[in-house]
Amino acid sequence: MPRGKRRSMEMGPEDDRHSSSKRQRNNYSSSRRYNKTEETFSTKKCIAWFKEYTSADEPDTLGPEGMERFCEDIGVEPENVVMLVLAHKMGARQMGFFSQYEWLKGLTDIQCDSAVKVQSKLDFLKTSLNDPNTFKSIYRYAYDFARDKDQRSMDIETAKQMLQLLLGKNWALFPHFAQFLEQSKYKVINKDQWCNILEFSRTINHDLSNYDIDGAWPVMLDEFVEWLRQKRDLSES
Repeated sequence: MPRGKRRSMEMGPEDDRHSSSKRQRNNYSSSRRYNKTEETFSTKKCIAWFKEYTSADEPDTLGPEGMERFCEDIGVEPENVVMLVLAHKMGARQMGFFSQYEWLKGLTDIQCDSAVKVQSKLDFLKTSLNDPNTFKSIYRYAYDFARDKDQRSMDIETAKQMLQLLLGKNWALFPHFAQFLEQSKYKVINKDQWCNILEFSRTINHDLSNYDIDGAWPVMLDEFVEWLRQKRDLSES
């Protein structure tokens, strides 16, 4: 009889338990090593993933078509605010485009080199907007990110879309402000106006009771307050 076979027949219950326990420890150890390998961020893998969205003509730039495919892969609409948060992480200069440098910068920061990993970080990226300082930074970043780089100011249509994205859900007066912009003379919004809109949304009461017409607010906001007060007076009369 072969030696190995004879040994297995001679093993008792205690030996079986010892052998089983050892196999379990080995399997657990192998599993931990496997998971650790799977979770490790890879710069090489991250760049290779970036290349899936670029063309041979522009291998270092992910453009609108690639952006659309990227959004599909991570299960997010391009207009979702989380894409703005991700662009902010990357320091992206232009809406609809990511350079390889920007891509690597942002995804290294959140340690993601695959669509699955980005999906696992979407809630984290969204909740970062709950921090007032982070939100302010992203809000200010959005102005230069979204405006036409040939113009110093942001066109009014883009501004309305970005304001809806950033303030639409949390600023009670936003519907009124959007209506005001619709009927106003303004065709563009400059950066000072943009920044003050955020400050206004954070500090001015819904009834406008604490708005100082002689304060240092831009004329646009003085006009909005006057317009809204007249509108409310008419509705009450």
